[in-house]
Amino acid sequence: MPSQSFDTRVPAVLVRLDRNPFHHGTLGATRSLGRAGIPVHAVIESSTSPVARSRYLRSARARPVATSADELAGLLTRMADEITDSSSDPVLPVPLDDVSALALARHRDALGPRFLLPEQTERQLLRVADKRALAETCAALGLPHPRTELPSGADEAAAMAWSLGLPVIAKWSRPWLLPAGRGLRSTTIARSPAEVRELYARTPEAGSRLLLQELLPAGRDLDWFFHGYVDSGGRCTTGSSGRKERSWPDGAGLTAVGRWAVNPAVERTARELLDALGYRGVCDLDFRLDRATGAYHLLDFNPRPGAQFRLFADPDGLDVVRALHLDLTGRPVPPHSPAYGRRFLVENYAALSLLASPRRRYAAEPGAVRQRTEFAWWAADDPGPALSMGRTWVAHQLRRVLTSLRGLLGARRTPPPGGSVSRPRTGGKAPVAA
Repeated sequence: MPSQSFDTRVPAVLVRLDRNPFHHGTLGATRSLGRAGIPVHAVIESSTSPVARSRYLRSARARPVATSADELAGLLTRMADEITDSSSDPVLPVPLDDVSALALARHRDALGPRFLLPEQTERQLLRVADKRALAETCAALGLPHPRTELPSGADEAAAMAWSLGLPVIAKWSRPWLLPAGRGLRSTTIARSPAEVRELYARTPEAGSRLLLQELLPAGRDLDWFFHGYVDSGGRCTTGSSGRKERSWPDGAGLTAVGRWAVNPAVERTARELLDALGYRGVCDLDFRLDRATGAYHLLDFNPRPGAQFRLFADPDGLDVVRALHLDLTGRPVPPHSPAYGRRFLVENYAALSLLASPRRRYAAEPGAVRQRTEFAWWAADDPGPALSMGRTWVAHQLRRVLTSLRGLLGARRTPPPGGSVSRPRTGGKAPVAA
């Protein structure tokens, strides 16, 4: 049982505007707050999402069709009136993607004291959420960051890729603006100048600038992350480092298996950055070690809970989302107690990573006490979301396979440029073009 004293009169509304039904961080926040006795509601992609099957979720509303900050503010106000007894009762919104965090920060003053939000402006969050601004922030603070170029034309993009050294990382500066269903990813490994040119040509669709970054070599023990909560007084008592052991896509994607592991260099760098920015609220930072220099480069800074934040639930159940609720409802946040060796496993992505790299194995830190593994989807006290996710995941993978097969069949049936090719007139003669 948690030792923290929560104000369970203040409900939480989880806010996620992206369309990803497999966002396990939303389920983690639902269970974390719900198990503490806090009423939990959510704005998600659909009321049929797997997270909606959780016994700890009181209600789920579909995201607004127009995902503007104004639409979101209106929806939250209506929800607050429905889930509280009085129009003055407070509500805690918890953003779980960048676009939600930015929208809430934009309307912080307009939403007023009823909605409990950290003291952050949209402009402050854009310094780290915008990939271009993050590179500039790191340069200004002297923080290690992959070499980054901002091309202004397709030919310049190709030349910059050569200069950085192929393959390169191609990122959209503001990935939350990417349109759904257009095949654009927030981050891509580009392996040729032609790929870079093709990506640059899609800038009008993407809605933000294309950045090119040096690709730091991947490898074992190189990828780390830091999750923390900075309270209203500027203290980050809830924060720890973790090691990414498996990811999907393999070697360059989200955490599929993570372990709570001590890394003084990562923790020191993260805390110094948070102090320099005057940051408030929950954060998720990604680092990669450059073996050549021994420096940990900051790859990403997400101004909201990371999907694997439950890795850092200490023995008393304290995590960054619970710390957020305690602090903004005026309750003390107790010190975080490290549980080094604890693991977090995302079943669907871990399976894909295992298929891609079956021989990779990691051992616990020397001297670390063996800790339990928390699963992203499965929980004995809340099995519904895992079962629903399994069905949705299988259907999703089958659709992908069928789409690929249709593409292959269509390519075989398409005649080559310049017309069809006639059959040979005799067995020994070459085909004659029509």
